[in-house]
Amino acid sequence: MENIYVLEDDDNIRKLVCYALVKEGYCVKGFPLPSEFYSVYEQQKPDLILLDIMLPEEDGISILKKICCDNENVRIIMMTAKDSEIDKVTGLDLGADDYIAKPFGITELISRVRAVLRRGEKRNAAKEKIYHIGELFVDAECHIVKVNGQIVSLSYKEYNLLAELIKANGKVLTREVLFAKIWGEYYGESRTLDVHIRNLRKKLGTAGKYIRTVKNIGYRIGGESDA
Repeated sequence: MENIYVLEDDDNIRKLVCYALVKEGYCVKGFPLPSEFYSVYEQQKPDLILLDIMLPEEDGISILKKICCDNENVRIIMMTAKDSEIDKVTGLDLGADDYIAKPFGITELISRVRAVLRRGEKRNAAKEKIYHIGELFVDAECHIVKVNGQIVSLSYKEYNLLAELIKANGKVLTREVLFAKIWGEYYGESRTLDVHIRNLRKKLGTAGKYIRTVKNIGYRIGGESDA
């Protein structure tokens, strides 16, 4: 269940929005003042914030800047009664995911909330496919490998071998498992795997040290060396 915070000083709008979102199954908290919002925000970050621009104590644009600097995973929809295009553009440029102008229909609001949350899920899923280990960078979505910022060119099997090891997150992958994943079958005493590991380490340069040999078992990336 996604958590949504509604920062809106108009009691009628805030209560209506909160009520509608709760009916849709969301966990919702409403705040009339930025100070009240911050006290809860520091304790628990929400998945989405509905943020009014015109607020007492501090304007929504200022709050938006702070949130975007603090946590890029929080989705934000700006709510504004202003007709000025500059307010919408400014909000989006500063990191807001969407905006909705008052007066708005509840059906439209809920649709925008769902859309922004879906985009957030896809964005987070994409981030999970990016790995950093020291100077080694692997983007599993785009098949990009970098060491110290420099792109490393790997063969198809070398890349798949590296990807399987890094996705294992420090766990040992046996020779049998690696053969099955990369070559589709087990070659017994074949040195094919060892040759590919040696070439992979060489191409990775200083990052080759992250590939650990676990004697008589297999390989892993991360952890103490068992070689």
